Amino acid sequence: MLKGGVPIGRAFGVALRLNYSWFIVFAIVTWALAASYFPAIYPNWSLAARVIVGLITSLLFFGSVLAHELMHSIVAERAGLPVRAITLFIFGGVSELTEEPKRAGDEFRMALAGPLTSLVIGAIFWAIWFGTQNTVEYVAGVAYWLGWINIYLAGFNLIPGFPLDGGRVLRAIIWGRSGNMRTATRTASNIGRGIGYLFIFGGILLIFTGGWFNGLWLAFIGWFLENAAVGSYRQLALRDMLQGHKVSEIMARDCQMVPPGLTVEKLVNEQMLASGRRCFPVADDGRILGLVTLHNIRAAPRQSWAARTMAEVMTPFDRLKKVAPDDDLSSVLTLLTEDDINQVPVVEGDKIVGMLSRDNLLAFISVRGELGV
Repeated sequence: MLKGGVPIGRAFGVALRLNYSWFIVFAIVTWALAASYFPAIYPNWSLAARVIVGLITSLLFFGSVLAHELMHSIVAERAGLPVRAITLFIFGGVSELTEEPKRAGDEFRMALAGPLTSLVIGAIFWAIWFGTQNTVEYVAGVAYWLGWINIYLAGFNLIPGFPLDGGRVLRAIIWGRSGNMRTATRTASNIGRGIGYLFIFGGILLIFTGGWFNGLWLAFIGWFLENAAVGSYRQLALRDMLQGHKVSEIMARDCQMVPPGLTVEKLVNEQMLASGRRCFPVADDGRILGLVTLHNIRAAPRQSWAARTMAEVMTPFDRLKKVAPDDDLSSVLTLLTEDDINQVPVVEGDKIVGMLSRDNLLAFISVRGELGV
């Protein structure tokens, strides 16, 4: 769903990242707390105290969001669904599963785990507030806001529109009754789109009645939900279309090998421009050393092309993303999308037997779509 971001470590074997939009909302939350919320509740606090407490509260808030997503991931891992990473972004967080759940029950438990975690965290913070409201004002102020925001986070995520947690719960229920995951996803996605449009219209109404900031924010959330619902269903439809088809069906088999001593200039002029190919395996006496792609060529300074060789600019074989001839095309689509690469070598043993590119996949999808297959 979301690529890139700043790595911040691992938890329970899952990589953690901060999307760049996270820094925007972190600053907004801190500013809103320090400039508006805390002055209204605790007017005796100094500016320095409000800023420090605001920063601590924001960090604990995103720690709560991370706990919400980690619980999704823990339940998913126990159901045999590996989680690639958790990314925190402007609207909260997302767990990146390597595959969709196989059973409706797994989906149901995984979806509910996050909101239930937020409810528990909210209750804990409210208990802290109750015990400190008359003794430690700073702790009580932080705990009260975090109690409310975690309850709100649970409630928002339980809205029954895919891909929110509530939409996934709804999909699991429909899936369990109908036995058809695609139908369940389409229904939950359509409801998600409807909720997105309601948010957009509600936001527009608020803007025209004077609440322009809240209205703009509500409309933005609605736009995000509508796009996420459409994208989630489209992604599932593509996976369904590719499911059961193997790499060997569409891979290009005429791989033009080049020697490691060939210069970049000769490759471009004599091979790349003439054939239109974007990548070339580098081999020495039949042994594959690596792969040269258009990306590798562009990374080399133009003035060095006459002197630099394939061995210098290639991606070594052991660092390549690879697929096998019998790999499912749906898994290859995930690999190309999530790693943002245009082609992968098809490897059998220690030999490159073909290449598979995004163009191959798109052509396959296009033809099947036009034939209605």
